[in-house]
Amino acid sequence: MRQVQTKSAADDRNPVLIGQRPRSRRQALGKSMWVGVWLLYLAGPVAELTSHAFTTAQRVWGAVGLTLFVLAYLVLILRHMWQKPPVSLRYAPLGVMLALSVALTWTLGYSWLVLFIFTSVASAVVLPWQRSRWAIPFITVVLIAIGAHYPEIRNYYLFAYALPALGSGFVMIGVQNLVRTTQELRVAREEVARLAANEERLRLARDLHDLLGHSLSLITLKSELAGRMLPDRPEDAARQVADIEQVSRQALVDVREAVTGYRRPRLAVELAGARAALRTADIALTVDPSLEGEFHGLTADTEGALAWALREAVTNVVRHSGARRCDLLLTEEREADGRRYVCLVVTDDGEGPLRGQHDGNGLTGLRERLALTDGHLQTGQATGTRGFALRAYVPATIPAASPDGPSPVPDTSPEPVNGPAQARSAPPVR
Repeated sequence: MRQVQTKSAADDRNPVLIGQRPRSRRQALGKSMWVGVWLLYLAGPVAELTSHAFTTAQRVWGAVGLTLFVLAYLVLILRHMWQKPPVSLRYAPLGVMLALSVALTWTLGYSWLVLFIFTSVASAVVLPWQRSRWAIPFITVVLIAIGAHYPEIRNYYLFAYALPALGSGFVMIGVQNLVRTTQELRVAREEVARLAANEERLRLARDLHDLLGHSLSLITLKSELAGRMLPDRPEDAARQVADIEQVSRQALVDVREAVTGYRRPRLAVELAGARAALRTADIALTVDPSLEGEFHGLTADTEGALAWALREAVTNVVRHSGARRCDLLLTEEREADGRRYVCLVVTDDGEGPLRGQHDGNGLTGLRERLALTDGHLQTGQATGTRGFALRAYVPATIPAASPDGPSPVPDTSPEPVNGPAQARSAPPVR
């Protein structure tokens, strides 16, 4: 059985949890530490506050302003990390950061221009890129205007502060796009895992329906037959009970193999089962000689699909048709577009399809099986009779040409059964 993972396993290889919300206190602490590392760039303004270059009033103003700036920055970033508030609520902290950057730099010195870099990066993180791409150049222009107030840095401040503010902001926009892509890929991976789990459940449901439907139908028929034989023919009833035991054991083996995903039915095996089921139901069977041998136009997958089709068709004949005769035919057909198909035709002389009736679970599952091999299914009333016809198509492999020319294939056309293609096999033996 296919192993399916439904939870993302990327967390163990992604200690920063890029694009993910922290789900525990430890993860929140780790992400907060990564955010706090960048505050080391405020070492310049902090060093000035601890020096004797400022008066007491300037130190108090600088400490209060820097504290408010850091608090606005952390609130903005951490709230965005946890709950992503509406965009309208993100402008107030950004406005506070920009105002403090202007005021502190104008009053305390050019080393405080580093605050503009934090403001630029914060706007790239919390704003949609359609807005941050305009906010970052605006913050950079304000930085250049304030920096022009200090003539001693006019020769280099453009490169020391303006370019980092502009570049860091747009680099962070790229990082945010990467975060969004990571989130979308994570969602897509979980969706693929969910679809894979659904497909596996569907496969198991199809297998169990086809396996148990056929086996239980045969067990029911043999049980009824044994019950009718018991008063007068106990030996024959005992043989039917022995057959029931054999069918039950084989059904148990088939279910186990289906659950593990290793069962690949073969046409020869299913043909033998069809003979037994139809004989028990007292339905005459006519088999095309092509089904008796090895058909070289089939791969393992396509043969398995046709084997499932044979099992489902015979089960329906036994359970629903009320037929007295069943015909099996295997042909090679070519459609109008040149594609070659192997076609399994199962017809009966029973009651035929009910008008307006939709496919049941068995035929629906069979259509899905054939579609997996690029095949298709046709059902309807048999031509020339009142019975039912099932035609299962799978692509035919093209055999290599022999040195003496192509292998001879009879070009006789059997009686079509609701099919548009040209048959290329001998007609069924009647």
